[in-house]
Amino acid sequence: MVTWRCISVTKRITLFAGTLAVLLSALLAATLLLAFHEYATQTLTRELAAARGRLAMQVELRQPVTPLTVRTNRNVQIVDYLGAVVASTPQLDGKPVMAGSPGRDQSSSSVVCGGVFPSGECDIVVAQPALRDGHFWTVYVASPTIPAYVEPWLAATVLGAAAALAAAVTLLARRIVVGSLRPVAMIQTELDRMADVRADHRVPVPGSQDEIHDLAETVNRTLTRLHAAVTQQRHFTSNASHELRTPIAAIQAEVEDALHAPDETTVTALGTKILSSLERLQAIVDDLLLITRLESGRPLDHEPVDLAALVRAECRHRGDTTVNCLLEPGVMVSGDRAWLSRLLTNLLDNAERHARSKTTVQVRQLPATRQDAHRFPHGVAVLEVIDDGPGIAESERELVFQRFARLDTARDRNRGGTGLGLPIARQIACAHGGTLRIADTPSGAHFVARLPLALQRQLVQ
Repeated sequence: MVTWRCISVTKRITLFAGTLAVLLSALLAATLLLAFHEYATQTLTRELAAARGRLAMQVELRQPVTPLTVRTNRNVQIVDYLGAVVASTPQLDGKPVMAGSPGRDQSSSSVVCGGVFPSGECDIVVAQPALRDGHFWTVYVASPTIPAYVEPWLAATVLGAAAALAAAVTLLARRIVVGSLRPVAMIQTELDRMADVRADHRVPVPGSQDEIHDLAETVNRTLTRLHAAVTQQRHFTSNASHELRTPIAAIQAEVEDALHAPDETTVTALGTKILSSLERLQAIVDDLLLITRLESGRPLDHEPVDLAALVRAECRHRGDTTVNCLLEPGVMVSGDRAWLSRLLTNLLDNAERHARSKTTVQVRQLPATRQDAHRFPHGVAVLEVIDDGPGIAESERELVFQRFARLDTARDRNRGGTGLGLPIARQIACAHGGTLRIADTPSGAHFVARLPLALQRQLVQ
């Protein structure tokens, strides 16, 4: 059995429009026929009343009433004051009065079925009193009622026009639906042809400013984001494979050398050589797992965190006297303490690798600007990490936040880190509703993390 859901949208709308058009056309045809019938009935009644008045005047003036009528479908009776029929049309010869007598001072109009008329026939009967010789006579004029269809040709014309109108509306509705859904079919065809997400592959956008146009624009934006994500994933996979291959190749080379010349090395020496590569592998795997957790979409814990206390504890843990801390107390943010600690650790690790002599960490709070009021409704907590190293050129400031990116490809990879620290730090800042960027500075690198201040009532709780 074919269900409604199995029928295409075009057929559904066409069927609905056709059904509605048939119903409305039938209602229109019935209304027109009813109006024509009412008009024809009123016209006939007026004609009968006019004939009745003419005959009543002739009766009152004692003029001969011949012929009573010239119409073949019209009947007339003249009844004297005693109720006897004194004159009638041939069809009513010898038959009683066709209807009841009206009052002396009024005319009447009624519909009489049967009686003196043929069985199954109804007639409009109008009556009028006529004063003759001091007595009231009655003049009756009758004619068959108008059928509901009025005239066969009129009914055929109205019904034919209604059918033509219903068919035209149905065909027009189908044409509109097919034309409206044609861009959807083109979009579907283009999507089916896509074997891969390419940068230059987009669905066609119709020129009309309607919902289909918006759908095509949304699909193209989605394809753009999907292409960017796939490109980033491929780039990330390629870089990750390359980064993992390097320590693995180093371990393999050390083991092969030891196997070829076992007398020239010891287990301790071999372990010492491959340990650094293993540590690098462990660091890369840990960072990859961390990125996976950040991109999993799981909600972060939100608890009041004192940024100044967090920085102070990290510096105390490192025991590094080259780190200068400028901390404003009471700068509270709402977030995950472990993730925020990792953000600070990654920024400090990066600063230590490139600083010549010292690193400065500053924590302060600022009111939100008008442009950032939606992002920082309660103010901005600012965490800055500044080193006196070689610095980063303005054209390369976004490059360092790409995964596995390195500005100096010739330097030692062990000293350069995994290439994931700064991207992870930016992801953590974004996950907390903040930002991480590199600001201008006369020398060295100046990293600025901006986080939303915690709501005061959260701190009270």
